[in-house]
Amino acid sequence: MNEPSRVRTWFRVIAFAEACSWLGLLIGMYVKYVPETTEVGVKIFGPIHGGIFLAYVLITLTAWRVFGWSFRVGALALVASIPPFATALFEVLADRAGLLGERENATT
Repeated sequence: MNEPSRVRTWFRVIAFAEACSWLGLLIGMYVKYVPETTEVGVKIFGPIHGGIFLAYVLITLTAWRVFGWSFRVGALALVASIPPFATALFEVLADRAGLLGERENATT
């Protein structure tokens, strides 16, 4: 597996994980602030989301270099880490636009 292929795979996995961690954090915040029952969801998903967020920023900077993204695309990828679930949306759109390199064809 070459570098662009590895970066493509890691970018896709981390973008999806970042979106999932947002979901966990949002559920935890709901439980903490609406019925005001427990903080356990925020205590668990806060650090998880923070770690995955940092991993997303690092893989985005790597993908920007490896795939030669323009400033606009790279900045948009970074901004996608802020709204909930936007990393997954960016990943899907970037993949469809060919911004994540060539897909490897599995030969069987």
